[in-house]
Amino acid sequence: MRRMRKKDRIIKNSLQLLLIFLIIGVVGYMSSVWYFRLDLTSEKKFTLSKTTRRILKELPGDVFIQVYLDGDMPIGFKRLKRASRELLDEFHVYSNRKVSFDFINPSDEDNMKERNRIYKELFEKGLHPLNVKSSDKEGGQSQKTLFPGAVLNYNGLEMPVNMLINNPNLPASENLNRSMENLEYEFVRAIEAITSDTIYKIAFLEGHGELYEPQVEDISRELSRYYTIDRGQIGGKYRILDDYVTVIIAKPVKPFSEADKLVLDQYLMQGGNILWMIDPVAVDMDSLMYSSITLAFLRDLKLNDMLFKYGVRINGDLIQDIQCAQIPVNTAIVGNPPKYTPVPWLFYPLLEGTGHPISRNLNLVRAEFASVLDTLAGGGDIRKSVLLRSSDFSKTFGVPNLINLADVKKPLPREAFSRKKIPVAVLLEGEFNSAFRNRSLKAVLPDQEIYFLDKSKPAKMIVISDGDIIRNDVRFQGGKPFPLPLGQDRLTQQTYGNKDFILNAVSYLAGQSDLMELRERELKLRLLDKAKLSSGKLKWQLMNTLFPVFLVLLFGIIAGMVRKRRYAR
Repeated sequence: MRRMRKKDRIIKNSLQLLLIFLIIGVVGYMSSVWYFRLDLTSEKKFTLSKTTRRILKELPGDVFIQVYLDGDMPIGFKRLKRASRELLDEFHVYSNRKVSFDFINPSDEDNMKERNRIYKELFEKGLHPLNVKSSDKEGGQSQKTLFPGAVLNYNGLEMPVNMLINNPNLPASENLNRSMENLEYEFVRAIEAITSDTIYKIAFLEGHGELYEPQVEDISRELSRYYTIDRGQIGGKYRILDDYVTVIIAKPVKPFSEADKLVLDQYLMQGGNILWMIDPVAVDMDSLMYSSITLAFLRDLKLNDMLFKYGVRINGDLIQDIQCAQIPVNTAIVGNPPKYTPVPWLFYPLLEGTGHPISRNLNLVRAEFASVLDTLAGGGDIRKSVLLRSSDFSKTFGVPNLINLADVKKPLPREAFSRKKIPVAVLLEGEFNSAFRNRSLKAVLPDQEIYFLDKSKPAKMIVISDGDIIRNDVRFQGGKPFPLPLGQDRLTQQTYGNKDFILNAVSYLAGQSDLMELRERELKLRLLDKAKLSSGKLKWQLMNTLFPVFLVLLFGIIAGMVRKRRYAR
């Protein structure tokens, strides 16, 4: 009988052990083919968007990502590294392991010459370096160079991703939080661009004195990573723009002919998209630097009637803003050598973004002699969204008028800046009415057959009342032009958000609004209250050190009492 019981017990234990191994095997197999993750955060911090999951599942090949964020770094950048690793882990799973990645420390090389070579190579690939100060254990400080970015590799192609938003007007914690909010958008946009078989075409318009090529070379080079870039004139040729997903009009200074306006109008009616950057006021900054006085006067580009019909008006005035960039001014006494001092220049407002995905979480955007934008009823079914605006302390400057450089020595009282958040960039989208409705078209294009549309298909346009937002400075050496980075202030070396704003604007106009929605993600900063920590420091220290020990002792005493009582019976 005992042998039978022992045998039954062995069989029972063996079956239980076999069942356990079987369950482990099934769970292991299911976990390899079926991915499940529960995101309990209120803002769904660890959940990829539908657009991201779709793009990852449809990847045509393998994408390898090199992230240059490793090694000894300040704690904030370690948080950024952890967030990017968690995101790329998700990419790896949802792409069926087509996305792989590696974290690299670009400063790991001991040889200084080799390290500088690596730095130069990363800079030429498009990554932005950042110098940060770090403290050692002995209380000293050292400066380190970081490249908070990544390089994507696909079929021999490379594309950089800069992960850090560095707005100097925000605390470091806020900049890092915004950077983490933007990670999914930046990586997915780069992945889609580098793996896409379809490359859309964008046209820079010429023929009306628009910015010449070196003045827009930096943004053109950046856009060429995603689109084919062409430059050319309309020349009154009907439907010449049909192959382009977006047309960019960058600071024209000559009037538009009715023929060119009709071609642009019908391009819009066909569902085209236009980025207008218009200066309604002419100001010669070069003459101002030489003579200290210049005239600001109205520039008639013959576009007011057209834009009015679409639902926007650019006023003939200038914005002055306390939140502004600086210019160098000679402050030396007459007869002494020149002494240039940076002073705030009210006519160079630093514009703020809004909650729209195009301008959300951007650095301040530097403008030069911007004007006021008004939105009107217009024609058609049009939605209007302000993208850029001045600060809470702004005013307008009437034109025509003299601008005197000596005014920087006589600052206006703060009370004079009574206007708030003046619009400078506006998005219009929907179905537009043609600006040539009820007009004779034969008089405009007499020799061409026109299939006229008086109401547009769904279309979009962005109107900006400053043409210099897209212009990069140009330095000449040996008679050759060398473009500087767009948004970089030559005086302070600070980089503003002009390039990111233009990239986002073109991306939205080109039909990537689903990607732009990723920029709406908001992660809440849950920071500790430093005041409460300081006042209750001792209490929290005791609670964190003694309370866990007390719980262990209490558990041991209770377990001993229960054990003693059980065996006493």
